[in-house]
Amino acid sequence: MEPTAPPALPALPARSALVADALAAAGLPGTVRVLDDSARTAAEAAAALGCEVGAIANSLVFHSDGEAVLVLTSGRHRVDTTALATRWGRGPLRRATPEQVREATGQAIGGVAPTGHPRPLPTIVDQALTDYPQIWAAAGTPHTVFPTTATELLHLTGGTLLPVGP
Repeated sequence: MEPTAPPALPALPARSALVADALAAAGLPGTVRVLDDSARTAAEAAAALGCEVGAIANSLVFHSDGEAVLVLTSGRHRVDTTALATRWGRGPLRRATPEQVREATGQAIGGVAPTGHPRPLPTIVDQALTDYPQIWAAAGTPHTVFPTTATELLHLTGGTLLPVGP
């Protein structure tokens, strides 16, 4: 009897392949994982992965000073846009529309990754993400994620570490 080859892994969606390529180019070890269940929200992602909701890095797109900006926040709290804009030294942060999110990232809300965008975005990484030895971030679709750390996110995005809550 001849040995059988292991089953082939499913091809990643195009947006997730861009994320996987960016991770590899940055020398990061995280592998994009395809989930059976949606990870559109932090709560859904945490349930699908069996982790605390705070270990989910939400990718939120805002507009400030005439450009799109990215805030990677812990799923355990909301962004205080006024406090964050002051800490960051930027003008007001206004939530981007779904169309603006897709234009800035090439990805839809619910699956926005920290990378794989048409061009890099000014980025904040929530200081609360440093509380977790492993965090999970979306990988370009609502069904794809990758494991990472706050330090890796800073390296990957060229971002700034700041508290994003009150």
